[in-house]
Amino acid sequence: MAIITLTSDIGLQDYLTGAVKGQLLQIDPAFNIVDITHQISPFNFPQAAYICRNAIYNFPDHTFHIVMVNLFERRPEQLLLAFHRNQYILCADNGLLSMILEESPEIVIGLPLDKLEYRNTLYCTKVFGKAIYDINNGKRLTEIGEADTSFNEKNPLKPLLSDSWIEGQIIYIDNFENVVVNITREQFEAQRKGRSFNIVFKRDEVIEKICETYADVPEGEKLAMFNAAGYLEIAINKGNAAGLFGLQGYLEQAQNAYLQNRLFYQTVKIFFG
Repeated sequence: MAIITLTSDIGLQDYLTGAVKGQLLQIDPAFNIVDITHQISPFNFPQAAYICRNAIYNFPDHTFHIVMVNLFERRPEQLLLAFHRNQYILCADNGLLSMILEESPEIVIGLPLDKLEYRNTLYCTKVFGKAIYDINNGKRLTEIGEADTSFNEKNPLKPLLSDSWIEGQIIYIDNFENVVVNITREQFEAQRKGRSFNIVFKRDEVIEKICETYADVPEGEKLAMFNAAGYLEIAINKGNAAGLFGLQGYLEQAQNAYLQNRLFYQTVKIFFG
């Protein structure tokens, strides 16, 4: 029985999330469908990559992960099926795959689309579901689509590094308004080299130590810690850090002057002493 995860930016307001599951169950009622989230912010690739990357590798080997985020950034000519570290990832050919993996996938197959079909969300679901059904019933990947297909790639959002500092971007704000920054514990320790540090954000807020839990500081106090995924998190014990500090998720499209001026609400910098 195939395990299938669903991640999307569809939301839960209308019929579409249920219809996607219905289409998959029409293909095989034995599919075991698990929701990761359908609340990805529209067009937010860094957020989608963070959530998918840190959910995928917690599933059993040979789980199928359908990622339906920004499916129609451009008119789709193919969909993608990747196999990497014993996991299958199915997504649009929009650059998100390379952002999720942060490395080259072991195998990528191009899933062809029928030129006579309307290329909407439910049709894409059928294509994904049929590929999963075929693999689950013994077909080789090369029988399902075009092997070693070329595909669109986007660079993962990485922190800026210097010998004396590291600057990260806010990639996610969770349900408690804790702020997740794209700096991992490994990156932090590699740059720190045993030195003291100051975590600085929104110009004048400073944190000078890393906590293990929220309870390490009194209620209402700010703290920094590394979350379960190993990423730097700015939080307030029993408070909402994003709202109280006015912090925002990073915008890749910060091109105009107004958005450029908002960057200090979207970045966190660590200075090493």
